[in-house]
Amino acid sequence: MKNIYIEHIARLLQVKEWQVENCAKLFEEGATIPFVSRYRKERTGGLDEVAVAEIRHWSDVFAEMEKRKATILETIEQAGGLTSDLRSKIENSVESREIEDLYLPFKPKRRTRATAAKEAGLEPLADKMYDVSLIDPVPEARKYVGDKVSSVEDALAGARDIIAERLSETASVRETLRQIFKTRRIVTKATKKAVGQEAMKYRSYFDYSESLERIAPHRLLAILRAEDEGFINVRIDADAEKCGKKIYYDFCQERRYPAAPLAEQIHLAFDDAFKRLLEPSISNEVLKEAKEKADIESIRIFGENLRQLLLAPPVGQKRVLAIDPGFRTGCKVVCLDEQGNLLHNEAIFPHPPANEKVKAIQAVSAMVARYGVEVIAIGNGTASRETEEFIKRVPLPEGTRVFTVSEDGASIYSASDVAREEFPDYDVTVRGAVSIGRRLMDPLAELVKIDPKSLGVGQYQHDVDQNLLKETLDNTVESCVNNVGVNLNTASSYLLSYVSGIGPALADNIVEYRSEHGAYNSRRDLLKVNRLGDKAFEQCAGFLRIQGADNPLDNSAVHPEAYHIVDRMARDLSVTTGELVGNADLCGRIDPSRYVDERFGLPTISDIIQELRKPGRDPRESVQDFEFAHDIHSIEDLHTGMELPGIVTNITAFGAFVDIGIKQNGLIHISQMGVKGLVDPSKILKLHQHIKVTVVSVDLDRGRIGLRLMK
Repeated sequence: MKNIYIEHIARLLQVKEWQVENCAKLFEEGATIPFVSRYRKERTGGLDEVAVAEIRHWSDVFAEMEKRKATILETIEQAGGLTSDLRSKIENSVESREIEDLYLPFKPKRRTRATAAKEAGLEPLADKMYDVSLIDPVPEARKYVGDKVSSVEDALAGARDIIAERLSETASVRETLRQIFKTRRIVTKATKKAVGQEAMKYRSYFDYSESLERIAPHRLLAILRAEDEGFINVRIDADAEKCGKKIYYDFCQERRYPAAPLAEQIHLAFDDAFKRLLEPSISNEVLKEAKEKADIESIRIFGENLRQLLLAPPVGQKRVLAIDPGFRTGCKVVCLDEQGNLLHNEAIFPHPPANEKVKAIQAVSAMVARYGVEVIAIGNGTASRETEEFIKRVPLPEGTRVFTVSEDGASIYSASDVAREEFPDYDVTVRGAVSIGRRLMDPLAELVKIDPKSLGVGQYQHDVDQNLLKETLDNTVESCVNNVGVNLNTASSYLLSYVSGIGPALADNIVEYRSEHGAYNSRRDLLKVNRLGDKAFEQCAGFLRIQGADNPLDNSAVHPEAYHIVDRMARDLSVTTGELVGNADLCGRIDPSRYVDERFGLPTISDIIQELRKPGRDPRESVQDFEFAHDIHSIEDLHTGMELPGIVTNITAFGAFVDIGIKQNGLIHISQMGVKGLVDPSKILKLHQHIKVTVVSVDLDRGRIGLRLMK
């Protein structure tokens, strides 16, 4: 990577240049973000996963920029306009906008008014006017009247067209206007199409104005979506007179103030350039830049929500009875063993119109007894509360726990190729119920099978930059999977595909080898897998776990490359490696500095000792029981001042949505979170957090519920 890029990334992220350079080299060598952040701390200076991911992002951005620069330089050179100064400016730029501005005069374009004027031979006249080498342009314009130019006014108009286009392609002019536009307000007006129910959700923006510098990301995205759907018009209220004066002043400072006859023509050209060419272009650019910033913030929140969802507490390897609730079509019930394998499925009809409550109670009781059910998972969709109330009537064995599980994305999974491959002989209703049960057992292992955009943990996900969204969400899933670690002998290929250095093809090969040869006894067995070489092994081995392996370190986060260090620690303590692993007292007697060498520094040695204390520890919290208010079943049951338990279902820039046990989620606006000033809701609440709220407003017509967070 070029030094200019390394320096820029270091300034941007406020890290050292050598840290950026080392990360970039590791990526070039095929290292992944989780591997670099966990096992190469000496080379990165201990950068966390977020910083490493940022460096990876910008490394990719600048790699694409280099390709773009090459194309631009070649085009300019072919046009005969490449000077050494221009080449230097382009090669040393780190801003895409600056590069495109420099390229603009040479960029192939469709035929314009300026093109026609040049074809009529008016460029020399425009040059003299633009260089302020005339006092009165009229006598000079007469020289151009002829076959191609019918009058002096036509000659002057053509020259103005050339000047207007030249001005619109001047980098300094464009940058000046950008800075002005950024300080202005975004203004909206309703269109004739803004009628009907679909348009009403945008009615707050039918006549709206706000500073572009201060507008919240979610409001900007909503405005731009409303514009895309044709309900409003959007503009930036740039002051044309102020912009014109600034451009004219800069123009004259570079040359000199023109005499009155020429000044009149220059002003006309400048006015035309601003209204016809610059204002639309710069307005679009500034709005695009504002949207990019809004995208980044929205995607950040989306990524954080996804992380919390994936790292939700698992109930673990329990025998599960899972229910996908329903009224008319009944409740789909499945029984799963400790590994999530489907043992049994059937439908029960405890709700209207069938009302077969007694029969349903008998069926559930029989399944619980027959399959040794330990926990019950109930989907949180239609008929969820009613099904929960029904299950309370079933005589369950002591200790049987009941949980409500989010159904978001379950229908997407049940109709997917993944689900069809897993359950080719069952319909979508059975697959959906299985997904609900498995989510309770291990949310991470099940949710990786579903497109994150279908999990209901973001806002405007279809409006933001899809490439950046995919990059962020993929990084988040990969981070969560590798942070938790994966059981090599039970993990699906879908889960394995997110392990550092593996991917879908190798994941399939790993599962195929396991099917043919039985369980893995050692991490080294991975090297026998087809197409899994030394580099892939280096990247993935530390994140895979083998319970009951011959070497106890194979069930820890200690990387195989460092096993010899642990063996040496054990010898120094006169114990075996097996006796050292998991023994906090022995680990406390280890002096980390004794094991530092040229390859493994103090950060890595400290990590190894920490892992030896609690090898393979799951970083996720324990699952908690929860009950909604018993007497609340619909929005009509609510009144202001009511205190209720709730579960956070989504977090946005403006607040958090909370499930209080009815069809509609309530909203805790940021102003109702008990914190003064601007706050980030994700710093106060977490996804699926159990909280207490107070009802502050109920809008029956719009189905909206306002809540306040209770301390």
